[in-house]
Amino acid sequence: MYLDEIQLTRTLPCLAEPGKVQIIGTPSRSLEEVIPYLATLPGIVAYNPERLSLTFRRRPGFLTLLMDKVVITQVKDNEEGAELLHSLVEAINTTWDQREELMAVTRPSRMLRPLDIYALLPQTNCGECGEATCMAFAAKLFMRERAADECPPLSADPGFEDRRTALDAIT
Repeated sequence: MYLDEIQLTRTLPCLAEPGKVQIIGTPSRSLEEVIPYLATLPGIVAYNPERLSLTFRRRPGFLTLLMDKVVITQVKDNEEGAELLHSLVEAINTTWDQREELMAVTRPSRMLRPLDIYALLPQTNCGECGEATCMAFAAKLFMRERAADECPPLSADPGFEDRRTALDAIT
């Protein structure tokens, strides 16, 4: 077993979603050795091996691991936060137990960002999709709340075929 617990040490209002909280936990041991193995798991948004920071997407929100801290956004309350931290301890310990079968990640990685999606949109801000701007639509695509074919200019204009194909591949 790698980790005994992650103690809930702080709760803050969640800026991303009013009414929810951000949970901050402190692991009973540094996560330094296990983070490179956790970086092999799916759902990675960003990994920086120099700073040993790892961020996962969770529905909703994000989970970020640092050597001495864990931050989880868009949590309902402290009770849910404590459950998430307990589940995280189990996931960390399982990953550590299976580390012989994994190859630790040593290179930085970054997942798709809303700006990456925005760059592929027509950027007309026409509002035909129902969103105020193409950036708002890109954010909804990023969160998988909308589909690329819901952008009328992107769907109708044959000149955007390459962009449609790229968006379909990455979203």
